Formats: sequence, structure tokens, C-alpha cells
Amino acid sequence: MIFVGIDIAKFSHYASAVNSDGQVLLEPFSFSNSIEGFNLLLSKISCFAKDECLIGLEATGHYSDNIVSFLYSKGFKIGIINPIQTDALRKSNVRKTKNDKIDTFLITECLMLKKYTSFSQFDLDILRLKTLCRFRFDIIQSKTRMKLQLNACVDLIFPELQSFFATGITSKTAMTILEKYISPKRISKTRIDCLAKILKTTSNGKFKSDTAIALKDLAKNSIGIYNPSVETQIRYLIEQINLLARQVNDIDSEIKLIMDKLNSPILTIPGISYNLGSIIISEIGDISRFSSPAKLLAYAGLDPSVKQSGCFCATNSKISKRGSKLLRYAITYAAFTIIHSNDTFYNYYTTKRAEGKGHRKAIGHVSNKLVRVIFKILTDNIPFNLS
Repeated sequence: MIFVGIDIAKFSHYASAVNSDGQVLLEPFSFSNSIEGFNLLLSKISCFAKDECLIGLEATGHYSDNIVSFLYSKGFKIGIINPIQTDALRKSNVRKTKNDKIDTFLITECLMLKKYTSFSQFDLDILRLKTLCRFRFDIIQSKTRMKLQLNACVDLIFPELQSFFATGITSKTAMTILEKYISPKRISKTRIDCLAKILKTTSNGKFKSDTAIALKDLAKNSIGIYNPSVETQIRYLIEQINLLARQVNDIDSEIKLIMDKLNSPILTIPGISYNLGSIIISEIGDISRFSSPAKLLAYAGLDPSVKQSGCFCATNSKISKRGSKLLRYAITYAAFTIIHSNDTFYNYYTTKRAEGKGHRKAIGHVSNKLVRVIFKILTDNIPFNLS
């Protein structure tokens, strides 16, 4: 067997190769993080039979994604190594030296000791899913910030509009009115029939002529200030919010395609949608990385933090909030949803409330229970069947 170790960096990587006897076949060499560099690596290892070659590298965030995808597409077997493993080997050496060349040999040593996780098509799909989920989350946050900005702008030029629409000014109807007219002055000068038509169309018939009359009267008597610069902000904010909404819809379609391909049992849990399910399985990745539900709970940062000093040991501590922030959000949100979708979880929640625990702490207990269920169904690849 031939082991190739790659030490990942941002602009260039180092690689070396040894055989099963520890004989160095390729001295450490540098190659750039580019197609020229990748082709150089291929030319160096092309003399090795692919079925006898195992390439290893550390899980170093997105810096390793390109080279992993490239090598996997070329048919190479890839082993992903936890940096903790290479660090432990480094510390076991008499001289605790760290540099890119030496690290390549530490990686090959991890491969020989079988301290790696094999990279598969599942991992490639999970990688793409994680990228989409994290980008979607960023877009949602940007969209939320822009909606807050829009509310602030409307408070200046037409404050009465906030309470006129029960669902707020970011509803489809309110956004359409603002997009077309922006200011109360323009609304007050609009014909009733034109205003009524927009209201009826965007609200699916909920609003009629009486609403249009009321809105026009409200605009005539508005205490809002006339400020063209604020109107400009409103126009561009609405454009950006609508753009982000379309982007989220497109991403949701891509996420659904990958989720349907993976056919994960996570979607059999009541209340877990494609979006929540995709976040959970993409952030977890290979469930075999976790030896117990407690390890998964800690990875999500939902385990209790420990506070101890001398004889003192805190009995009421908060969650650690370490690990994946997005996974913690998804599990907590799913826990809130599942108590309205499943009797077992609802009864568990009400039991905790009856014990005197507040809503958030009770949801924390539900989250803990949900993690155990997720660990079980993903480990055994079985559907949820808790009645």
C-alpha cells in the first residue's frame, strides 16, 4: 500500500508519499492551490496504482474542499484525518517540530495507523449541502437586517403603516404598496380603484375597496416627514429583500434535490423540514464520528457547562454553546417544533414544565432527547417511529 500525505494551506500545499514499510517514495514537495498545482500532484503520483494508493489530509475547513473534490473525481481513495490525531503524534515525538514537510509524514503515519475516515460520495453530497445551508443561513440573516432597516425607514415617512397591516410592513401586500408608491403623499394621490386592485390581488381577495379607502385616508393624515433620501433607501431595501427572497427559493430547490438523493431518515422526524433536516445532517456529517449521543450533544454545544472550584460544584449551569452554532440552532428549533407534532415529546415537555422548569429549560431537555433520537436513527439508518 502507498500512502500519500497532503498538508493543506491557503495558497499552497505540501505532499509526500511512503509505502507500507515506511520507505519514502516521494520527498515532500510543494504545489500551488491551482489547476497547475493539482496537475503537478497528479503527475507525481500517476505512477502509483489507484487501488493501491490512499491519500490523506487533515480536515482543515474549506481550504481542503477543492483538492478533495478534485482527487475524488479522479478516482483516488481519500482519508480525512482529525487534526487532533496528527497533533497527538507530533507530541509523542522527542522533538516536537512542526512544519509543512514534517506534517505530511505525520499524515501518512495516521493513514498507516488507520486513524482516518474514508471520503465517499455521501461526504461529497454533505459537503455541497453544508455549503448551501450555511450560505442560506447568511442570506436569511442579511434579509432580517434589511427588514429591520426598512421598518426604521417607514417609521420616519409613514409610521401609521406599521399598525395598518396586522402582519407588518414586510408582508407581501405592504411591500407591494411600498414598492409602487413608497411615500404616503403618493398613496394619498392614487385613485381608489387602482389601490383596491393592488390590495385585492396581493392579499388573495382579503382586502377590498374599504381597505383602500382607509389606507388612502391614513396616508392623507400621516405625521410622517417628507424625505427623498429615506424614500431612496426604502426603494433599494425592497429590491434587495426581494432579491434575497428569490435566492433563498433557488437554494431551497437545490437543497431539496440533494436531500432527496441522500434519502436520510432525518426527514421522518415530525416537524423537521427539508431546511432543518439539511442543516442537521450536513453539520453532523458522518454520524460514525460520534461514539455516543453525549458526544453529538457536546458537538452541538447543548451539553451543560461545568463550573467547579474546590468543594464548590454548580448545580444550575448553562449550556456550553461550543461546537456548531448552526447545528445548535437547528436542533433547538426542531425541538420547539416537535412538541407540537408528536405526543411523546409534548408529554415530555409538559412533564418538565410541571417540575417547575421554565420554557427555555424545558426545550433544552427536549433538545437533549431529540439528539438521542437523531443519533439512533442516523446510526441505524432507520425511520422515526416514536409514537
